[in-house]
Amino acid sequence: MKPLRALCRGELPRLVMFDLDGTLVDSVPDLAAAVDRMLVELGREPVGVDRVRDWVGNGARVLVRRALAGGLEHAAVSEAEADVALVRFLDIYADCHQLTALYPGVHELLEALSTAAVELAVVTNKPERFVAPLLEQVGLGGYFRWIVGGDTLPQQKPDPAALLQVMRLAGVNAAQALFVGDSRNDVLAARAAGVPCVAVSYGYNHGRPIAEEQPSLVVDSLAALL
Repeated sequence: MKPLRALCRGELPRLVMFDLDGTLVDSVPDLAAAVDRMLVELGREPVGVDRVRDWVGNGARVLVRRALAGGLEHAAVSEAEADVALVRFLDIYADCHQLTALYPGVHELLEALSTAAVELAVVTNKPERFVAPLLEQVGLGGYFRWIVGGDTLPQQKPDPAALLQVMRLAGVNAAQALFVGDSRNDVLAARAAGVPCVAVSYGYNHGRPIAEEQPSLVVDSLAALL
C-alpha cells in the first residue's frame, strides 16, 4: 500500500474515511429511478440517469430541488414545493436499491485496510438511515466502525465537521488520517480538515474532472491504492 504510505509520511494511515456514492458504490441508477418516479407522480417529465448523475453529491434535498428545477441551479424552487417532493422521494428511495453496485477494487482495498487494522469510516451526504442497509446489501456491512450521514450533524460536506468528529472519535490527528472521495465537496472537506484526499476519477463531480479540484492523488480504481 505504498500510495497510502506516501500520503501519510511513510506510514499507513490509522484512519481512512470514505465517501459513499460515486466512491464505493454506483448508486445513480437507483437514485435516478426514484427521482423519475417522484417526478412522474408530481405530474412532471422524468429526467433519466445521465442528468441525475450530474446532480448527485449534495444530499437528498439538493438532488430533489435540482430535479424539480431541471438543472444544477435550483434557487427558483420554493421550500414548500421541495418539502413535498423530498418526502415522496425518500419514501420511494427506501425501497429502491436493487441496481446499486460496488465499483471495482473497493472490496479488495477495504479488506486489505481491515487486515492491517486501519480504522474505517463512511462520511456521506446521503441521509443516514439509508447508509447501513445499503452497505449491508453490497457486502460492506462489517467494515466501517463509524457512519456519518448527511443528516447526522447540522453540517454537510464540504463543511469538515463530520471528518473532524470521526477523527476525534478515532483519537487520531490529521497526519494519521485520509479521506477518499469523488467530488469537489469531498476535496474541500478534506482540505478544511487538514487531511490528504484521494479522489477517484470515475465518480460524480457534476460532469467536471475531479483533477481540477487538486486533490492529493487521483486514481482510476481504489485497487490502485494497493
